[in-house]
Amino acid sequence: MINKFRFGNPIIQTDAVVNDVSLSKNSLGLGSVKSDWPFLFEYKMSKDDMIFGLGENVRGINKRGFHYTSWCSDKPNGNESDSSLYGAHNFIVIFGEKITGLYFDTPSKIDFDIGWSNYDTLTVKCDVDGIFLYEITSSENEKSLALKDIVHQFRQMIGQSYIPPFWAFGYQQSRWGYKTESDVREVVKKYRENNLPLDSVCLDIDYMEEFMDFTVDKAKFPAFKALNEELSGQGIHLVPIIDAGIKQKEGYEVYEEGEKGDYFCKKADGSNFVAAVWPGKCVFTDFFRDDARKWFGSKYKALTDAGVEGFWNDMNEPALFYTEDGLKQAFDKFESFKGKELDINTFFEFTPVSGSTCNRIEDYKSFCHQVKDLNGNTVSVSHDRLHNMYGAMMTKAAREGLDEIKKGKRTLLYSRASCIGSHRYGGIWMGDNIAWWNNIEMELKMLPSLNMCGFLYTGADIGGFGDSSSRDLVLRWLAFGVFTPLMRNHAAWNTRNQECYAFGETEDFKSVLSLRYALLPYIYSEFVKASLKNEMMFRPLSFDYPEDKIARDIEDELLLGNEVLIAPVCKQNAKGRFVYLPEDMIQVTWKDCNATQSSIEKGGHYIDIPEDTVVFFIKKGKSIPFCKKIAQSSKDIDYSSLTKLGDSDATYELYSDDGFTTDISLKNIRKY
Repeated sequence: MINKFRFGNPIIQTDAVVNDVSLSKNSLGLGSVKSDWPFLFEYKMSKDDMIFGLGENVRGINKRGFHYTSWCSDKPNGNESDSSLYGAHNFIVIFGEKITGLYFDTPSKIDFDIGWSNYDTLTVKCDVDGIFLYEITSSENEKSLALKDIVHQFRQMIGQSYIPPFWAFGYQQSRWGYKTESDVREVVKKYRENNLPLDSVCLDIDYMEEFMDFTVDKAKFPAFKALNEELSGQGIHLVPIIDAGIKQKEGYEVYEEGEKGDYFCKKADGSNFVAAVWPGKCVFTDFFRDDARKWFGSKYKALTDAGVEGFWNDMNEPALFYTEDGLKQAFDKFESFKGKELDINTFFEFTPVSGSTCNRIEDYKSFCHQVKDLNGNTVSVSHDRLHNMYGAMMTKAAREGLDEIKKGKRTLLYSRASCIGSHRYGGIWMGDNIAWWNNIEMELKMLPSLNMCGFLYTGADIGGFGDSSSRDLVLRWLAFGVFTPLMRNHAAWNTRNQECYAFGETEDFKSVLSLRYALLPYIYSEFVKASLKNEMMFRPLSFDYPEDKIARDIEDELLLGNEVLIAPVCKQNAKGRFVYLPEDMIQVTWKDCNATQSSIEKGGHYIDIPEDTVVFFIKKGKSIPFCKKIAQSSKDIDYSSLTKLGDSDATYELYSDDGFTTDISLKNIRKY
């Protein structure tokens, strides 16, 4: 059951909820609202209460014991001391004697103190405008069923998750630094020479002319359309980046069109809001306006006409390097230190000044959006009050545009910034992570939380974006990435190369990547079913085994679908790991492009897992489809050659379709 409450004076109904839910006349069943506005919700937690949710954020699957802020933030090198990352996903489930879901629907900044200030107290605070609160309960008596039912109701309420084309589940190789056609050809050549499967090469900002959206640098990519056609013949797709900022430059067609149409965000005096990003000074599309979204979305045609079928949207929190006001304040501050002796106090005041111009709240407050309020009137609202929706609205603009350009055909789209609602328009990757071992586990813990919030097509930058990665870290990360819907290796320009051929001997990498393609029919099937049925693809053990005290506390293993348990190696120099199995299972060991199986009993086990090996587990009495024929790209997957892993007598509900049209429904499921 869903109850909807209104507190304060919300400006707008956000883009999150698609079902018509009337305001409730009931009282909250759990916790209490101490203040309508500023909004303050409070709930006294019992000792054993667990808190799940918040999507893309730091720390554990159980969010208890820390404080979190929903504020889409440009957070390179994010770590567990951060309270926010690139997404704002305000859905939590309180799991204890009572099981209740709470969705705090606001486009503004909102704070969650989940036992940080007081271990027994959950507080949620927001002090901008107003908020809609949805409380979700279940009539199911069994805890596992109630937990899943609450997530299912929430997912139904916010709408079906985005489904990309089949090829988007293949392996993607990316790097900030593929600057020319020859760079791209070299990557593809080395993957194919070494029999390393590959479906996509992602292009960062280097392919653009002066980092300008919807342009291609003709000196670096003189025959971009021909390159796409050439690579398509090899089963390879190019996936270029699109940034939120549009370069302010006379003669740049996109800028001049936007200026003529008056599509850009304004300051209070009516002038364009201008801030610098990669191209220098930029303007920003007001994605809250229907006409501006339609215009921006139509611009993707410049690249789809050249054969592009997938994009990643970036820098759309939006990230701001500086404004003129911010620069002036920084330079004035620098000047105030001139000629002074810097002591222990002034030195630490001096050092952060150069970074003080980035993503300033003062700049976010200085420009406005034109939005429809709850009465249907167009009003001007400062960006900070709508900040968490900006990246989502860019994703919506792209999806609407691509659906118009490529009617009836799916295109790949994933974004950096997001909020609940944008899961219907595209996927997300987990932002600018870092080549640290604990970032593998950070990704693992975010997967089920993101699934709860509707984000199914997701994954982290394999190998880590920042810092230089090691051979063993990339291999272990790939072994986990085999199971994530988005499997992309991505790194920054100033790090060592981490392509699968960059570390010398490639047989280990070939084996791991081949497992991904052997499992593609299963991964795609579980993904689409989870989307169509509004279910989670990944779940923590506590969701399925809530009465198992050991399983409840495990956060480095996940259930995939209804058949598989994964337990990746996340530690440097580990030769294996301890795994807890909540029931009898079949252990699958993949090595040298070959799978072996053995029965393994419920309980704790130390499992040998060398670096060249991937181990996962299938429940007794279950089977999964498996492609024995080694494929070099998704187009080579031969469904007629499928076999089974697990219990060969068990049937599996296999979803399959043509992989690219929008003809997606449960009618495409067959018994296998």
